[in-house]
Amino acid sequence: MAANSRLTIATHVLAWLALAQRRGREVLTSDQVAASVNTNPVIIRRSLGDLRRAGLVEVRHGAGAGWSLARSPEGITLLEVYDAVGAQPPFGLHHTEPNLECPVGRGIRPALSDVYSRVERVVRQELADTSIADVLRETLLK
Repeated sequence: MAANSRLTIATHVLAWLALAQRRGREVLTSDQVAASVNTNPVIIRRSLGDLRRAGLVEVRHGAGAGWSLARSPEGITLLEVYDAVGAQPPFGLHHTEPNLECPVGRGIRPALSDVYSRVERVVRQELADTSIADVLRETLLK
């Protein structure tokens, strides 16, 4: 199974916008952002649209058009980004109902649902405790 990279791409976008802002560039085009992520600008525009709807970035039209952070990088958490891009929980249950006549089939969903709920709470708390500024700081250390 392939991992969903929407959170990673959106975080990269925000960290790049934060660095550009720090360097005195208030606005970047989607092409400029796509060059950093090394992906198609259409993918970046889709991600920026999600981030804009969540109030994390702003778009400027006309002369000097482009994208910028709507808030300081310290004020944007990875949980907000996670929620903005509609990231899926790390684990999922069967796509079809297991055999309820089987003792494992009957109890596996409730058992795993409890575990997965706890994992999701921990993941969300870790994301809430991490800002775009934190990610940028760690990125620049590597």
